[in-house]
Amino acid sequence: MIAPRRFPLVNGSDTPGTTMASENPLTHFDAAGRAQMVDVAGKAETHRVARARGSIRMQAATLALIASGQASKGDVIGIARVAAIQATKRTAELIPLCHPLPLTRVSVEFELDCAACTVHCTAQAETLGRTGVEMEALTAVQVGLLTVYDMCKAVDRGMVMGDIRLLEKSGGKSGRWVAAQG
Repeated sequence: MIAPRRFPLVNGSDTPGTTMASENPLTHFDAAGRAQMVDVAGKAETHRVARARGSIRMQAATLALIASGQASKGDVIGIARVAAIQATKRTAELIPLCHPLPLTRVSVEFELDCAACTVHCTAQAETLGRTGVEMEALTAVQVGLLTVYDMCKAVDRGMVMGDIRLLEKSGGKSGRWVAAQG
């Protein structure tokens, strides 16, 4: 059997023999530091919502091509929206310890910011379930932005994705959480 890996902690604790699991209450690790899927059987089903956002920066000419709808591969934003929605439904296949969820609603919006030569993607995922949909919203944003990159890489390989983060979540025992501005 392979022993659990031990990692020094960024917060300053690098005591030999200390695992992340014993220092941090990470629910995806058991007491021995082994990966586990969290048991959600005892949790109440509630309406859960998560909203995430990210951006892709590009050349002005690339953004103009997207805005014009004349990209050689077609409607960049329309295809990226469908890809993002599809990605939410595959999240549990992509992230090993993620629960498969019955999504009740997914929305994806794109905003073209000409001043910053940026496309912003905001995704919202919803479910009636025992665990949150943060990973689904974040996956939608990532795949939406990756699709923009894929559809435009022939004209701009230097595009940069970033600032991908959870904006807010609600539902469950922990209730509502909203990211700090910034």
